[in-house]
Formats: sequence, C-alpha cells, structure tokens
Amino acid sequence: MSEFFHSVTLDRDKCLGCTNCIKRCPTSAIRVQEGKARILSERCIDCGECIRVCPHHAKIAVCETLDILDRYEYTVALPAPSLYAQFNNLEGPGTVVEGLKLLGFDDVFEVAQAAELISDATRKLINSGKAPMPMISCACPTISRLIRIRFPDLIEYMSPLLTPAELAGKLAREKACRETGLPPEKIGVIFLTPCPAKAASINMPLGLDKSYIDAAIPIKEVYPRLVGLMHRAEDTCDISDSGRAGVRWGSSGGEAHALLSDLYLAADGIENCIKVLNDLEDEKLNYIKFVELNACPGGCVGGVLQVENPFLAKTKIKSLIRYMPPYRNVLDTQEVPEDYRWTYKLEYLPVMELDTDMEKAFQKMDEIERLIKKFPGLDCGSCGSPSCRSLAEDIVRGYSTEEACVFVLRDEVHQIANSLSRISGIQLGRKNTADAETKED
Repeated sequence: MSEFFHSVTLDRDKCLGCTNCIKRCPTSAIRVQEGKARILSERCIDCGECIRVCPHHAKIAVCETLDILDRYEYTVALPAPSLYAQFNNLEGPGTVVEGLKLLGFDDVFEVAQAAELISDATRKLINSGKAPMPMISCACPTISRLIRIRFPDLIEYMSPLLTPAELAGKLAREKACRETGLPPEKIGVIFLTPCPAKAASINMPLGLDKSYIDAAIPIKEVYPRLVGLMHRAEDTCDISDSGRAGVRWGSSGGEAHALLSDLYLAADGIENCIKVLNDLEDEKLNYIKFVELNACPGGCVGGVLQVENPFLAKTKIKSLIRYMPPYRNVLDTQEVPEDYRWTYKLEYLPVMELDTDMEKAFQKMDEIERLIKKFPGLDCGSCGSPSCRSLAEDIVRGYSTEEACVFVLRDEVHQIANSLSRISGIQLGRKNTADAETKED
C-alpha cells in the first residue's frame, strides 16, 4: 500500500492555472507551476476544498462506479447517513434501503447502525475515565490526517475507535458470510461516500492494516439511478435497522448529540476545525469531554460528492428523524470490544518539517524569515504558491526561486534596466567625447 494514496486528483487538460485552489487548500498542498496546478501528495488530506472551488472542474475525486458490483458474487451497500438527506419527502430510511436492493445490491447494511454502536462505545470510554480528555472524534478522515501532519501533540486525544463506515464494513461482511456461506473475498462491501476523504481512507486506512471496505462509490453517482427506483419502494419506508441517533451523524453535531452529554463541542468547515484544533493545542478547551470536527460545511451533508444543498439537507435530516426511535443499536457489554478499536496507534507524519537535522532546520527557518522580509507580503498567489511564506519555504526546499515573485522580478528588471541605462549613458558620453576630440583634431 502506498503511504500517500489520494482520491483527489488533477485533470491537467482542464486546469488553466487560475490559482483559486492554492488559496483554499488548508495544508498548502497545491502549487501552480508552468501554468498547471500540482498537488503535493505528502500534504494532501483529501478534504475536497479544491474540488469545491475549482471553476474549471479540473480537480476530481477518483472513486469506483456501479460496475464494480459485477466483480463479486454477493454485494452489500453501506449507505452513509447523509445519503438519506438527498431525497425529497422521504418518510424513512427503509425506502432508500429497498431502493438500493432494486439498484442491484444483494443486501444493505446501514452505516447509521454502526454509528449508534460507536456512540455507545464512545460513551463507555468517556465514562470509564481511562481515555485522555477531551476526546477527539476520528469519524472524519480529513481531520484525522490533518492532526497527523499538523497537530502531533493532539494524536493522543484521538478516539481509538473505528469509524462507523469501517465498523459497518466489518459487521456487514460477517453477516453476509454467515447468511450466504460464501468466503469473505467473494463478498463485495461497497461504501456510498459523501466525500473523497472517505474514499481515500479505504486504500490508506488510518489505525488499520487493511480496510474492511472493498470500494467506495460517490453518492452523486448513485443518486440519479436510485431516485428513479424510489417510487417502487414506497411501501417499505419503515424497513430500517437504524435509529434517530445514527441518522443524525449525517450532519454536524449529530455524533456529539448521541453521547447524551452537554460537555461537547461540534464544529464544521475546515477553517473552523483548524481554529478549534489550535485552541485544543493551547489547552483552552480542557473542560470539554468530546470534540466532533467535520471538515465539510454542515458535516457529511456538505461533502463534495453529494447532490443536495448542505443546509437544505440538514433540514431534511431533522424532518426524517422526528418519528424514529432514539436508538436501535447498543453494545451488549459494558466493555468496548477490542475489534471496535484501531489495530495500531497513529504516529506523527512530519511532512511539514524543514529538515530532520535540528540545526539545519533552524538555519532554513532563518533563511525563510529573511526571504519573507524581501517579499511584499501580499499573498497574491502570482508566484504559484499560496502565500509569501509558502514561497519562501519552497525556495528553501529547492522547489522554487526568488524570481518566481513578480515583485522581486520587477525590481530586478528595473535594476537591470537602470544598469543598462547607466552603461549606455557612459558609452554615449565616451562616444561624444571621442567625436569632439576628432573634430578638434
């Protein structure tokens, strides 16, 4: 498995080098060079912000299509809770569950079921007093990767539990094996994803040696065909194995609300999440027990692979859960099962470090500060880097030159022009003097 697998990628033919993406990337993972964007793989966290803002649709998410169903003898769909918020006048998740079976899946295991189990496990961990506080949710892979590369001191506070999608994949495969008698490799467990980060996490899982999910299909790929089948599933709206707590995970605050505690903080939108992580690092939120962070605005309903307006989708979730039971899934033990946890602890990934040698790193930092003073501080992006500091770092790392800054280049051109002018003046003066001496002779 590659250390850096990403769903977000670039279509170079569509890229016009407009620099919109470099200003929105939260980890400064994009550069524009020679008129085309370039994604720095080691820094990318698959948040999808570049997909969201690219006016030319040059950033795309690489996922599977429905054709993958033909690769397996038996397939199970894992619908994210936010999928339910894509439909109008939905009376219950069961309508979507039945629609997915009509679409070609042999069975459906709702991720909302697993979300309720993870909520119960999280409550037990918090109440045990054995977990560092405040506990940070790991349900959003983008946030987990962001902490891993930018906030290493917070790694110990991350929840050690599987994401609902991974737990759903595990439970779905076990259920399918029991019911069909097929070996695990002949069963395809397919997640219907709202964002590229969750698609990337299947190939590069955090805390796991191997994902329990085989592939991810974007919700926007499934939606057009699924919506056409929904009318045939109208009488099955009550067929669902999830409750209110699990479905609420689809929007911001749903996970935290399921903990049945007021001592939580929920934030959505990548900039807001970074502010919260900075406050956590500065120990400003020690009185909080749980922190839920969603990189997408509004939570998973705001993922770039959705079709519905995220604010309208949140309203639809509220309407959908009104008459649902609070819970349908809880653990049958007081202890959190070991197979609900990561198989290994996450480690810091120092992709932001200037050098492994501390002395050289300080020297490079001094050089960066010198360069920053030379630059205008406009963060205009004309150089192809997101900010003057980023350009200074690129120069120190050997990726760029000072002349990439148009203002530095302008000043150098002026200096050269002035020097040429002085040289020309001197040469002209000498010529005039020589001509005058010739006339006198």
